[in-house]
Amino acid sequence: MTALSETPAPNYALLNRQLEALLDTRDWLTNGAQLCAFIFQQVPKLNWAGLYLQREPAVLGLGPFQGKPACHPIPFGKGVCGAAATTRKTQRVDDVNALASHIACDADSHSELVVPIVVRDTLWGVLDLDSPAQGRFDAEDQAGIEALVATFIAATDLPDFTG
Repeated sequence: MTALSETPAPNYALLNRQLEALLDTRDWLTNGAQLCAFIFQQVPKLNWAGLYLQREPAVLGLGPFQGKPACHPIPFGKGVCGAAATTRKTQRVDDVNALASHIACDADSHSELVVPIVVRDTLWGVLDLDSPAQGRFDAEDQAGIEALVATFIAATDLPDFTG
């Protein structure tokens, strides 16, 4: 097994083109499941990839995912997902155990990247990626995953769960 620093970075431009081809329906559930499975398989050193959806005000509910069973529900402001939902800004955390508000769904997770999914100025949900490697995500990963989320948004009819 190679160390993280020896693992080549994913070719996010190629992954984006592959994801565009994979998302061949406008259905949010199908595309959400495909997005999570695709990222889980194509991005190295992940132990969880999934969506949390805003189905009620100020609370995220579990959506499609890959990995171990997950925490549900997550209030806004709690943990990395709750911070991304509250701020509507991507959260990249090198060491989740250093965060007082971290929600430990899986003790094997040590770093996290959470990208908010905003549609028509409304938070729809977040894409959450967890890794067993501390410091797993860098600026290139963040930009690449944000681009994959943008492709998902463009290819999908995302319902308003809160309206």
